[in-house]
Amino acid sequence: MSKPLRIGIAGLGTVGAGVVKILAARGDYLAAACGRAIELVAVSARNTNKDRGIDLSGVRWESDPMALARADDIDLVAELIGGSEGVARELVEAALKAGKHVVTANKALLAHHGTALARIAEEKGVALNYEAAVAGGIPIVKTMRESLAGNEIRSIHGILNGTCNYILTEMETTGRDFADVLKDAQALGYAEADPTFDVGGIDAAHKLAILASLAFGTEVDFANVHIEGIEKISATDIAFAREFGFKVKLLAIAEKANGGVVQRVHPALVPEGTPLAAVSGVYNAVAVDGDRVGHLVLEGRGAGEGPTASAVLSDLADIARGLIVPPFILPAKKLKAPAKAAMDTHKSSFYLRFLAVDRAGSMAEITRALAQASVSIERIVQRGAPVGKGGDGRLPVVFITHETDEGTMARVRALLADHEDVAGTPLVIRIEDGELR
Repeated sequence: MSKPLRIGIAGLGTVGAGVVKILAARGDYLAAACGRAIELVAVSARNTNKDRGIDLSGVRWESDPMALARADDIDLVAELIGGSEGVARELVEAALKAGKHVVTANKALLAHHGTALARIAEEKGVALNYEAAVAGGIPIVKTMRESLAGNEIRSIHGILNGTCNYILTEMETTGRDFADVLKDAQALGYAEADPTFDVGGIDAAHKLAILASLAFGTEVDFANVHIEGIEKISATDIAFAREFGFKVKLLAIAEKANGGVVQRVHPALVPEGTPLAAVSGVYNAVAVDGDRVGHLVLEGRGAGEGPTASAVLSDLADIARGLIVPPFILPAKKLKAPAKAAMDTHKSSFYLRFLAVDRAGSMAEITRALAQASVSIERIVQRGAPVGKGGDGRLPVVFITHETDEGTMARVRALLADHEDVAGTPLVIRIEDGELR
């Protein structure tokens, strides 16, 4: 058997501790499967006294994580600290430059600096693996790198944030509103005290930028991801969606369009009975459309100790076996500069909700304004008693449009926001029913 793969782990939070547990429980199996042992040599964490439920006897503690990058007895650094800058970035760069393999679960780091880090890894002939950075325990990176190599990828549709999916699922099943369910998610540990990265769509966008690079051979391009969160989705929207035969999901979508790639994260109405509509709770899913394989859906737990640590071990096992590949499939020097397709050209049907003034002729005025903007209405639903008192009453109204483009809907939204018969700014949700069926 070959000499062990000697590793150092930076960060002993939920994921780091989970990796140590798997190494302890499955070490003999991994050694037999990989042809060499995976040996934990050193760890670095801020709190040396915390009880993590793991045995670290015989393992060296380093107060400075950068020591892992400098150590002669470490072949691989597992960066499980997190964050796009600071010590996480410094450690990964230093380890790669020192000729050490790196395994990371850090989607923010890769979304912002993935291409540059890939260049360093390839120059040094070492691995930069990150299965755990996207969709937790779902092996989507390995699937893209290996199983789908014979395919031209046409699109990716993903539910990539378990916090958002949990909140939307709870809103659907209980009828409660966003703010109320968010508090429960925070109490259960599904959402952070500051949930902005999750509910604002940023976490999903980090993951989408990585997947888009893998799918389309482009440099990682987080800066050009269109991002909308779920903060404005109400129980009313969830109920209307159900009536129309849809569920509301936060989707992360990357697809070729007009000579470029559109990357977008936003709430969407997804047809009931489709695979992504059925994904509930904290689960994630990724749907890939390839020209040879067709429509492929992978679903599983997107976070947590077990799934994420399992993904880290997958990367460790590949490196122990000697499988060293370019991080983003193509060599970094061959990754294309991203050509951003204009979001305005994207077409779909739309869900449009607003409050209309409760007076004779107001709906006629509103529909006339939409017709003048070249928006065709498939369905109008007016539900419930007027909101407000006396002559100030407002009626909740929902329009479902026929297919139109983003630019047109942006103009319609602005037009209605200024319309005398409309109160407030209308809510617009895209309807995604093409590639998902």
